[in-house]
Amino acid sequence: MTEKQTKLQLHHLKPAPSSRKAKIRVGRGEGGRRGKTAGRGTKGLNARSKLRPGFEGGQTPLARRLPKLRGFNNPNKEYFAVVNVDRLNDFRAKTTVTPDDLRDRGLVKKRGRVKVLAEGDIAKPLTVRAHAFSRKAVAKIEAAGGTAEVIE
Repeated sequence: MTEKQTKLQLHHLKPAPSSRKAKIRVGRGEGGRRGKTAGRGTKGLNARSKLRPGFEGGQTPLARRLPKLRGFNNPNKEYFAVVNVDRLNDFRAKTTVTPDDLRDRGLVKKRGRVKVLAEGDIAKPLTVRAHAFSRKAVAKIEAAGGTAEVIE
């Protein structure tokens, strides 16, 4: 290659003439066109350099819309009135025990669904009908010769 035909190199590249505009330097004294307020006008949101973190333009910020304390209330939570297996000894042997029977005897106070838990022992064979059972409660009822039936 001759001197005039030099190989194209990265450091030889430059933009075409007048293709790049010079950056306007603002806020450099009151004498210039863009001094003092630097073309931003006076006051207001656009005149500020930065907004504080979390600012949402006057809307109540997320940090104030959310509750201060931890946790939440699950709208889908299932509530059960609980009765233990040992309380079922009040019934006569070989009878069917329903949630209404439990309420009539005062063993369950709340209305709604009933769950049987395994606290204590059961000595009689009973057919127990409830909305839910713990695994151990089912085992204890069946060991006494009874059955546990789930109500839908």
